[in-house]
Amino acid sequence: MTDVMLPTARLVLREFREDDLASVHEYGSDPEVVRYMPWGPNTEDDTRSFIAQAIASASQEPRTTYELAVTLLADGRLVGGCGIHAVSFSNRSAFMGYCLRRDAWGLGYATEASRALLKLGFRALGLHRIAATCDVGNTASARVLEKIGMRREACLREDTLLRGQWRDSYLYAI
Repeated sequence: MTDVMLPTARLVLREFREDDLASVHEYGSDPEVVRYMPWGPNTEDDTRSFIAQAIASASQEPRTTYELAVTLLADGRLVGGCGIHAVSFSNRSAFMGYCLRRDAWGLGYATEASRALLKLGFRALGLHRIAATCDVGNTASARVLEKIGMRREACLREDTLLRGQWRDSYLYAI
């Protein structure tokens, strides 16, 4: 499956393109946006490398990574990114995640994009299990994961070294 395009009620999840650089860098370099992410704030080279990897992963066979731009259906504006990453083909399992620019927070876009990722994973990719993690301090992300039907399975103690500090994460799955 290549050239993924997933329309939702208000969004279109699509493959990243080289001309997305400025929009992706805008949210990827924002310290508040990446506060709970294991990456960033990005330099322009970091963002360029991410986009190149996302584009390259779209042509891999078998494809194991789906990094998708989150765009508004109304005007095509890129407001974030999301992805699903196969962990085990034999167990049909994957991890998913999302990141949205600050002015797109609190509007339900993360929930809408995440539901589309679940649909992609279960219906199109035939997955059995999809998991996600979030920092225990990221209550908004935990709410999104619960809204889409995931259940909290664990609290992983000091599992991520983030900007010099050990952080705890919640593990969710469906």
